[in-house]
Amino acid sequence: MKHITEALINRQTLTREEAASLLQHMTNAAFTEAELAAILTVFRMRAITAQELLGFHDAMMEQCVPIRFPGFQTMDIVGSGGDGKNTFNISTLACFVVAACGIPVTKHGNYGVSSISGSSNVLERSGLRFTAIPEVLEAQLTATNICFLHAPLFHPALKAVAQVRQSLKLRTLFNLLGPLVNPSRPAYQLIGTCNLQLARLYREVLNEGDRMYTLVHNTDGYDEITLTAPCKIWTPQQELFLEPGMLQLPTIQPDALYGGDTPEAAATLFRTILRGKGTPAQQTVVCINAACAIHMVTGEGLSAAYQRASAALSSGAAYEVYQQLLQFQQQTHATAYEHHSI
Repeated sequence: MKHITEALINRQTLTREEAASLLQHMTNAAFTEAELAAILTVFRMRAITAQELLGFHDAMMEQCVPIRFPGFQTMDIVGSGGDGKNTFNISTLACFVVAACGIPVTKHGNYGVSSISGSSNVLERSGLRFTAIPEVLEAQLTATNICFLHAPLFHPALKAVAQVRQSLKLRTLFNLLGPLVNPSRPAYQLIGTCNLQLARLYREVLNEGDRMYTLVHNTDGYDEITLTAPCKIWTPQQELFLEPGMLQLPTIQPDALYGGDTPEAAATLFRTILRGKGTPAQQTVVCINAACAIHMVTGEGLSAAYQRASAALSSGAAYEVYQQLLQFQQQTHATAYEHHSI
């Protein structure tokens, strides 16, 4: 391991195998907190290569608590974070809309580290408790078309680096890994990235697997489709641009996407939008992201997919999915749910 750390200090890159070994040692408490901070800082000072990210991904998935949902071809919608825009929880809201449209969703998420409110923050403050019990999660998915996979319950190895990550209060390589290590291995993923470099990196990693994916990057720096500017889109087959006016949708002003100053404010806004009571701009942005996911699964035109998503949100169907998930939780024994922070 010494030769790997020395290579990092000398600004050398790692092979896939070396990166996997490094992450295994990091999450197995083989380093002091000072050493961990130094390693994480190295990857803040230079870009991670595709081979390094693949190695980190290999090690994370090898150590995770796997979960499978036989008979389901599920979707996950997630942003890479790191855009510094403080938007409301667009991806999480889009997941409920997609579930209301009949597409099963296994949403993977965590607490925010460098942001006001991650998906776990907003759902926990909205009443959801987390569980890793496969039977409970499969029952949730069957009953409501969605379940939430709280990352710390499925990636226990992260406990070894939790303190350092919290003290740094910066995005680290573990944040970059988040969108790639859903333990349910969903068949479909819509992933937003905060910059073009990361989009290309993710594409190299995703092309190694067999999942269907769509990568999006709004050209003004958002890690979701926001209609504030053109959006670059990648699939395994093609690259294209989505302009705000292409679907007769308005250009959105950035201040319309503000997510609040506290996790409590973010959770309140989340529930308001999910009830179909958000502003037209908020609802439009949620629905275009949901539409992109629906289009990927069904193959229907993006315009028709947008209309389906809009109907699911404005009619209250998406909010009903959320309510059903909470009701299911109330009917399940409390010991099935846990609270873990990381």
